[in-house]
Amino acid sequence: MNLTSQLHKTAQEKGEKTAYYFMDQSSTYAELDAAVTKFASGLSSIGIKAGDNVALLLGNSPQFVIGLYGALRLGAKVIPINPIYTPDEIGYIIKNGDVKAIVLLDLLVPLAEKMHGALPEVEHYIVCETPQGKASGQDLTKLSVYSKMKSFTEVVSEGDLGFVGPELLDDETAIILYTSGTTGKPKGAMLTHRNLYSNAKDVSDYLHINEEDRVITTLPMFHVFCLTVALNAPLMNGGTILIDPKFSPKEIFRLAEKYQPTVFAGVPTMYNFLYQYPEGDAHAFKSFRLCISGGASLPVALLENFEKKFNVLISEGYGLSEASPVTCFNPLDRPRKAGSIGRSIINVENKVVNELGEDVPVGEVGELVVKGPNVMKGYYKMPEETAATIKDGWLYTGDLARMDEEGYLYIVDRKKDMIIVGGYNVYPREVEEVFYNHPEVVEAAVLGVPDPNTGEAVKCYVVSKNQDLTANDLIEYSKERLAKYKVPSSIEFLEELPKNTTGKILRRALKTQVTEVN
Repeated sequence: MNLTSQLHKTAQEKGEKTAYYFMDQSSTYAELDAAVTKFASGLSSIGIKAGDNVALLLGNSPQFVIGLYGALRLGAKVIPINPIYTPDEIGYIIKNGDVKAIVLLDLLVPLAEKMHGALPEVEHYIVCETPQGKASGQDLTKLSVYSKMKSFTEVVSEGDLGFVGPELLDDETAIILYTSGTTGKPKGAMLTHRNLYSNAKDVSDYLHINEEDRVITTLPMFHVFCLTVALNAPLMNGGTILIDPKFSPKEIFRLAEKYQPTVFAGVPTMYNFLYQYPEGDAHAFKSFRLCISGGASLPVALLENFEKKFNVLISEGYGLSEASPVTCFNPLDRPRKAGSIGRSIINVENKVVNELGEDVPVGEVGELVVKGPNVMKGYYKMPEETAATIKDGWLYTGDLARMDEEGYLYIVDRKKDMIIVGGYNVYPREVEEVFYNHPEVVEAAVLGVPDPNTGEAVKCYVVSKNQDLTANDLIEYSKERLAKYKVPSSIEFLEELPKNTTGKILRRALKTQVTEVN
């Protein structure tokens, strides 16, 4: 079984059930499955074959869902790309990923016009119309890329509803997800049909996602967290997704009031915005049975404050692109442990090892490694990087963690983010947790900066709700709660912290700022 055949099976059994709402318009499973089949057929008719690579340069929309499942049904490989990446970032992924066709928003056609001369291997640009694009009045017929353009609506409408795609093998690559490139050029994680199907199923079973669930899908669909937890998992079980084009607290509360959702998946920044939203009413969340957090460590103070205010459970988990992505979640059948990413999900094994790959004792810090049917095939065209990341079947995550006696895991920090002060290890998250407990701190990020005496020193960036709060106030506050070598030597106040499109705080952007200053 695979994602697209499971969708077809669900459509046959529950055809009249609502698959999604988008901009207050709905579509049934039968309608979605028909559009997927016709898009697959339409791709075939313009020359896209099984094994070809198709990029999705789209935001959260029905076209993303149809494009994803349609390309998979044809046997093509899908490369989701963040549509707000720079031209250089997009161009690199398209060239490195050997993309033959791009499905994109009409608002991005000017970008395609600038890039297509350098991308001769791209044969088709399939354009999705938007109200904003229509309103812009751009005349596409005058562009040199126009000869390669097709309308998304046209490709679907001209497809054959009787189209039958090839047999999809479990170990064939289905999606290539490019990592964010924190350690150099982005790497394309090759996820197979088995990887994606097994992880969506195992997450569903672990969190009891079923046909009665209505899931708010506001995380970016091009990101693997959303792809598995808020898109594939509910759709494979006959649930309903509420497609939100762009996260905003106001819209989340509107969706909650109107559609009575049962599951929300978000990153810590989203929970912070929802918690801080002045008009946020706990009554609006009365239908939620579960909130899911991932993408970054959720500060314990924020978790506890959010649960208390909205009377809803947050299950924090962990994943990475190379693992499709989920490896851990806090279980629902026993008490949740604040600060923990939970236990291994069904069919996935996590353990903590030392530099030699040996298990460390309970409670000690080491590198988190993962094994299971969700672990990627490897990096696209990067055998050396693959060999350095997957050893003896174990995926080395690069994250430092510890495990308690009950098998609950705790992320300490990224291995590369650890700060060494005079020979002592300082984990940024530990310091950040202290500042998140301060009543006037909204956000905090910690990193190491060069120091002539200790090698490195701790620096903290803070967003505060009180303009009168001083760096000295916070340093004195931290002295009461941290060992001397962990206390920040400097604190800088910012209006906001840099974040990526999923809302994850970007320490590397702050590091660049520090490097430029020095």
